[in-house]
Amino acid sequence: MYKRKSKFIIAVILLLCLIFTGCNKAGDIETDTVLSAGGDHAVGLKTNGTAVAAGWNEDGQCDVSEWNDITAVSAGWDHTVGLKSDGTVVAAGDNEYGQCDVSDWKDIAAVSAGGLHTVGLKSDGTVIATGDNFYGQCDVSDWSDIVSVSAGAWHTVALKSDGTVVAAGYKGSLPEYVSEWKDITEISAGGDITVGLKSDGTAVAMGYNGYGQCDVSDWSNIVSVSAGASHTVGLKADGTVVAAGLNRDGQCDVSDWENIVAVSAGSDYTMGLRSDGKVVVVGKELYGVYDVEEWENIGN
Repeated sequence: MYKRKSKFIIAVILLLCLIFTGCNKAGDIETDTVLSAGGDHAVGLKTNGTAVAAGWNEDGQCDVSEWNDITAVSAGWDHTVGLKSDGTVVAAGDNEYGQCDVSDWKDIAAVSAGGLHTVGLKSDGTVIATGDNFYGQCDVSDWSDIVSVSAGAWHTVALKSDGTVVAAGYKGSLPEYVSEWKDITEISAGGDITVGLKSDGTAVAMGYNGYGQCDVSDWSNIVSVSAGASHTVGLKADGTVVAAGLNRDGQCDVSDWENIVAVSAGSDYTMGLRSDGKVVVVGKELYGVYDVEEWENIGN
């Protein structure tokens, strides 16, 4: 909601996250983001290839009802992007920094919307980006052999086919240290943290830890991770969920969830996709974001 406050201040203070669902194996390009929690809005992909959105819509970031043939979705702070089956990309919402300038993208295999930028993974394993580049978060043109990308508030991380991680952007997000990670199968960029899922089902995290959002070292049997503004969630193999970090609004109250197949951590809330295609949500009720509980047939 950059119209209510300075866009830069909002991006700095109310950090966001995005990402995603499912655990990909290093070496396979990640394509299937079906649930994404952004700043004040959320987006879901239905089984028929259409998209639904709920929450704050001042900039039109929820105007996705006419999208079709969508294979992946991602919610940023005030914008939303969708990947089409033909490898092109659509976007809606705020475009002050060019974060929605994706209409000419082609051969895209995965997308991720960040705070003020958007990142696309191409089918050849290279990466493109558009939008704000104040911290160098869009300096990704020399990356190669990438299988997954994640855009945070002001940094971008990518998983390589060999299980290592590359990063660009704000140094407070510690990109120089995530480059030392190995055996990673999934990555998620949040506010000023990065979380990685290892091949043995454990998790690693680096960045600001003022609320304990990086305290994931004791997690086990994890199949997917998602980093929010100040909290982190992990999906376990048995369909339950764990969380760490700021819980002021109840965004970490996920211990009673069952039959979950995907998770996504937003600014002050957390969403989970159940095996029946319904969505559950906890945390701060932002501008109707709890309307996601009315969604059906989410998945692909």
